[in-house]
Amino acid sequence: MKLLVTGASGFVGRKLVEHARAAGGWVTLGIGRRALADPGYASVDLSRPFEVRFEPDVVVHAAARSSPWGSRAEFLRHNVEATRRVIEFCERRGRPKLIYISSSSVFYRNEHQFDLTEASPIGPAFVNTYAETKFLGEQLVRGYAGPWVILRPRAVFGPGDTVLFPRILAAARAGRLPYFTTDGPPARGDLIYIDSLSDYILRAARDPAITGEFNLTNAEPVAIMALLLEIFAALGIPAPTRRLPVKRALALAGALEAAYRALPFLGEPPITRFGVGVFAYSKTFDVRKSVAALGPPSVALREGIARFTAWQRAQPGS
Repeated sequence: MKLLVTGASGFVGRKLVEHARAAGGWVTLGIGRRALADPGYASVDLSRPFEVRFEPDVVVHAAARSSPWGSRAEFLRHNVEATRRVIEFCERRGRPKLIYISSSSVFYRNEHQFDLTEASPIGPAFVNTYAETKFLGEQLVRGYAGPWVILRPRAVFGPGDTVLFPRILAAARAGRLPYFTTDGPPARGDLIYIDSLSDYILRAARDPAITGEFNLTNAEPVAIMALLLEIFAALGIPAPTRRLPVKRALALAGALEAAYRALPFLGEPPITRFGVGVFAYSKTFDVRKSVAALGPPSVALREGIARFTAWQRAQPGS
């Protein structure tokens, strides 16, 4: 089968291409914004009409601007307009199966949320522009005339991670990360290891009967701050000693966001409300639907954490 993967220069897309090639049975083409020295890859700007010489059976649209910060125009271009262009390409190619990699953040509110399912309400307000534009992309995919799948992974991590842990580890190594405290129980959340996600995507790609929406996690929610302390210990990073209540951190993040919006040349603020929200609000998912259709995660969470920390220790300067 022929598999086209967008966003193949990013974390999820690149790992999916590697996974498909290792698994065998796939002819793959990856496309992305950056140039790569890979004969099975093409540099393509998805925000404009595009063509590639490839007739896919399945298209996995993993390309996105997946940052907690950026201009609305950037998010619309990379998360909405790019999705529209991918759908147009699929329409011209005989309507192959389209798998859209969305985000669990489409559900998020600034409150604790437990056992979220595919039927849980979405919107009309969103925690940030990233979540909003990922949902706008979902709405476009639902209008696609061919078979489609929407996958919503929660907190993807693993070797090669460029989004989830790098900011946290950099702040911890520099001594800038506080120990976040709450008035109630510590925030709990789900994650998904990158190989488990790649396996889920390929299962959805192989089986024509799998369509619709699926939330994806490792089905093992953990206390977020305790998990971070465990990872810091495994990497030899001192545990944070400065304690900061999450309510105060949210207020500080809101003030910083306002200042950085007024002065965009400053770039990304050192802390955002979305980032603090990870420590302030529990987010857990009931993934019985995805387990029934796609099976259990292929890599247990503890094994994924061990692989990730081993990879981190091997990085230069770690």
